[in-house]
Amino acid sequence: MSTPLQIGLLVFPRVTQLDFTGPLQVFSSVPGAKLHLVWKRIEPVPSDSVLTLTPTTTFADCPQLDVICVPGGSGTNDLLNDEEVLDFLRSQAESAKYITSVCTGSLALGAAGLLKGYRAATHWSAMEMLGQFGATPTRTRVCVDRNRITGGGVTAGIDFALTLVSIMVNRTTAEAIQPQLEYNPAPPFNSGSPDTAPAEVLALLKQRGAQNQARRLEAVKRAAERVI
Repeated sequence: MSTPLQIGLLVFPRVTQLDFTGPLQVFSSVPGAKLHLVWKRIEPVPSDSVLTLTPTTTFADCPQLDVICVPGGSGTNDLLNDEEVLDFLRSQAESAKYITSVCTGSLALGAAGLLKGYRAATHWSAMEMLGQFGATPTRTRVCVDRNRITGGGVTAGIDFALTLVSIMVNRTTAEAIQPQLEYNPAPPFNSGSPDTAPAEVLALLKQRGAQNQARRLEAVKRAAERVI
């Protein structure tokens, strides 16, 4: 019997739930995979929506993972200078086969010093921040650079997970999961990217996110001073 793939996704306060529930649904269909939702303690964790999450294991009890994945969300800001989180990521990364993220989770990988010299993707609003951690920002839905596999913003997590399954298992397995999820996007509007969104829509988004963006920039600056 082959050893099951150990896949761990970090959950933390104010995580964007779709960042990890999309990949989680994909990974749940990988035959024999064992999934872990990892946090400091086994206690309810609030997401950035009404959904509350329950970790399945702690940092201390988490097995060595084949895949460590960090999702994003406004709560990422607090991870960037949290040494307990960063130490866990560094420890897992020493033996993990794949070090991955979705959305602004890549900033946490960067803060842990795990993206130096790598290309990486993230949410469009955080793209310019990756360079402060020695990474090369890459505007794509999924970025594969050796064993660093990073997804763009939120919904790109499904693309990321299918890509990763094709790499770590095989393409047929990944392709079989896609129709199972009926993942065949046909968005009602062509505004899913800052390149295509109307100017007034983009301006509204930036206005709404200004305070969080300022906090994130400050957290990135402090974290980058330790990394570079």
